[in-house]
Amino acid sequence: MQASALGLQPADRHRRAQAQLAAVLETQAAPYGVELRPVPEGRTLLVNGQLIATVLPADASASPAALPEPDLDRVALDAKARLELALQEYGEAHSWKQLGLSVLWVLGSLVLLLPVLWALRRASRVSLRLLARGAGAQARKLQVSGVTLLSLDRLGDAVRLIVRLLHAGLWLLLVYEWLGWALRQFPYTRVWGEQLHATLREALGGVLLGAASALPQLLVAILIFVLAHFISTALDPFFERAESGAVDLGWLDADTARPTRRLVRVGLWAFAVAMAYPYLPGAQTEAFKGLSVLIGLMASLGASSVVGQAAAGLILMYTRTLRIGEYVRIGEHEGTVTDLGTFATRIRTGQGDELTLPNALIAASVTRNYSRTGGGAGFALDTSVTIGYDTAWRQVEALLKLAAARTPGILQTPAPRVFQTALSDFYVEYRLVVQAQPSEPGPRAQVLSLLHGQIQDVFNEFGVQIMSPHYLGDPDEAKVVPPSRWRPEPAGEDAVPHPTEGDARPV
Repeated sequence: MQASALGLQPADRHRRAQAQLAAVLETQAAPYGVELRPVPEGRTLLVNGQLIATVLPADASASPAALPEPDLDRVALDAKARLELALQEYGEAHSWKQLGLSVLWVLGSLVLLLPVLWALRRASRVSLRLLARGAGAQARKLQVSGVTLLSLDRLGDAVRLIVRLLHAGLWLLLVYEWLGWALRQFPYTRVWGEQLHATLREALGGVLLGAASALPQLLVAILIFVLAHFISTALDPFFERAESGAVDLGWLDADTARPTRRLVRVGLWAFAVAMAYPYLPGAQTEAFKGLSVLIGLMASLGASSVVGQAAAGLILMYTRTLRIGEYVRIGEHEGTVTDLGTFATRIRTGQGDELTLPNALIAASVTRNYSRTGGGAGFALDTSVTIGYDTAWRQVEALLKLAAARTPGILQTPAPRVFQTALSDFYVEYRLVVQAQPSEPGPRAQVLSLLHGQIQDVFNEFGVQIMSPHYLGDPDEAKVVPPSRWRPEPAGEDAVPHPTEGDARPV
């Protein structure tokens, strides 16, 4: 009753129909029959023969459910159906027998639900054991060079988490549906049960429709990523040939192939992400846009030092300042380069320690490369010694070269060289420069220690004292150690390396 009629407003007509229906319910018992009769004014609704309301043509025109053309019979039938439903629920609410049956139905369904939940729990435990066993067997097969790629503990935790989530989801779904069905069994709570059912149906429908609508765009995004992976994989053989030295384009050689490959990969995947971004599900939502802005802000605030380190690493790689295996000195740190990364460089010192130096620190420091000083294999070594003017400089040079020849790990190509670096007031300063092997007998500090020992032995062997003569007169005896006193106790025969019989010859 959406229109005014016979001087009555729609609200007045509603109150009058309710009063007539209440009178019928008070005087008559169930069951209640609803009848629809045509009259000249429209259609009348009767309950057990008593007039309740009249549906007029004006109601059909004003009804939201009406068709574009007024349909009086359709509106009247709809009103009859709603009245029958209301009377049915009224009868159930006032029938102790019906309420008792509803209680029995709910209790019976609960008795059936509990074993189902218990069986679901047992099934989840059994499936968890089977899946964990199968996942462990598959994980043991995924090995590279005898190393298992997947941790069994982590894989087991992941399987358990997935099974428990599925079990909890099914358990909640069953309890939710049973609760909605139980509420619909009673007239007083039927509205709540219908709302629960409608909410679940709308939620699942929205998820399914959203997934179906997002699937085509998601396939496009996946195709873009697959194409990027294909291009990246196709370029790998070219960069591997460049790293091995088979390809040399000037700007791309064995030293720059590795960083160039990284830059190409980063640029390729950044382009793929930019192209696939509009096709990702939810990319156009405000939440996704807000998250993107937040991530960009965090990256811009915290990436300044990271970008600086990466830029310094690229500078070191493309200027070929360092190479893996070279012996260098960076500031106060000295050692062999073991890894040249984008953000940091690792060197191993002569004592066996591994140092990680930020690339920005290396770019801002003076780097001395011992491996390139002599122009040969290995790394350069130099040491100084001061000898008085009473010893011929030619003999000193010969003794230093002989000590270098006797030292294990010192290369003879390029040949050791001796320089007179200073003519001081009381002595001459000599500097010995040699080239050592890159791996034998050990780190640079060990080779240098062996060289110093051989210099002392050679000078003592030939009676030349190593002393800076800051004195007023010469000593009575030369300050040398004869060979008979080279290994006093506790130094034994095997304490330090000693020259062979063929090495102990005059210069």
